[in-house]
Amino acid sequence: MTSTSSTSTPTWEIFCLIVDNFGDIGVCWRLARDLAARTGAGVRLWVDDWAVLLRICPAAGGIDPVAGGVIAGVELRQWAEPFPAVEPAAVVIEAFACEIPETHLQAMARRQPAPVWINLEYLSAEDWVAGCHGMASPHPRLPLTKHFFFPGLGGGTGGLLREPGLLARRDAFLGDRRGRGEWLARRGVRLGTDETCVSLFAYEQPSLPALLQAWMQGPRRMHLFVPEGRVLADVARAFGRGGLGVGDAVRNGALELHVLPFTDQDGYDELLWACDLNFVRGEDSFVRAQWAGRPFAWHIYPQQDEAHFDKLEAFIARYTAGLPVPEKTALSAFWRAWNGRGDPAAAWPAFAAVLPALGRHAAEWSVSHAAQPDLATRLVEFCSHSRASAG
Repeated sequence: MTSTSSTSTPTWEIFCLIVDNFGDIGVCWRLARDLAARTGAGVRLWVDDWAVLLRICPAAGGIDPVAGGVIAGVELRQWAEPFPAVEPAAVVIEAFACEIPETHLQAMARRQPAPVWINLEYLSAEDWVAGCHGMASPHPRLPLTKHFFFPGLGGGTGGLLREPGLLARRDAFLGDRRGRGEWLARRGVRLGTDETCVSLFAYEQPSLPALLQAWMQGPRRMHLFVPEGRVLADVARAFGRGGLGVGDAVRNGALELHVLPFTDQDGYDELLWACDLNFVRGEDSFVRAQWAGRPFAWHIYPQQDEAHFDKLEAFIARYTAGLPVPEKTALSAFWRAWNGRGDPAAAWPAFAAVLPALGRHAAEWSVSHAAQPDLATRLVEFCSHSRASAG
């Protein structure tokens, strides 16, 4: 639902610079909607790149970016220069180490009581996260204190983003005998026996053509669903095409390709639920794949000096803990290869062989982590405690 711009000061406001196209804004938009829905309080989301926002929230096309507007309880505003003079919210969240405009910091310092200031960090399974979660950092010039909030796995962290009712929606989709079939039929697919559906959302992947060639020549018919995005050029190379566009359906051997439009977040969840294996990237789709309860492969955002491999290995270790050796070895080898340390095509047969067992593990992982408090719940509790302590 869209409404006109809100004139009241919201309880929450989130600042997001779009660095990784969709991943960062995906997390922020999902968190903003979650906070608005469960707290009933006003939420304002500042986004620098309005065009990227429109990809995951098409309804924002009816909003004037300067004046702003409200969708799903969230006031959407464009972060532009000069920054608008607005009253800061009671809780100000700078996402992923972006820097709040100086004029807004000054306004925060004048506000009484001062806002709770949160630096929302990237998700990590590394051991050091629990020790840094919640740490305070006083501003060097202003009477403000920033707290670092780390999403993570297990106690002592900020948890994972999960809105109420998510798993119930997933189970309803999967429990409806017609649900998955109708979803596939709308995309021109009618599954036969012993066929596999795969979704692919990834960064550029030079090794992808060799993997897809293996699928083309494999014994099992596969349907590959690729939302338009950065990896599509690599998919086109694998099929010997100069390019691919939304709506294209191409078959080569045992592999049939379906190019999908970029969808909103609820539509992407259904894609994950409908597929037997999901390739995901960054953070937002990575978390959603875990809640989907399906086998997946993570393409982590690459960093300089391959620092991202520490995060990758930390999650692999946590995710595979307790798995039998064949499943643990196959998953670890394929994920590393998918991220540039090895040959995905060579690692595929062993990974494919353990997918049934990994499917059971993925479902159990989803259930066990859903028993823990989610990110929005822990964020609300943290901020309530901070305001009480300051008062």
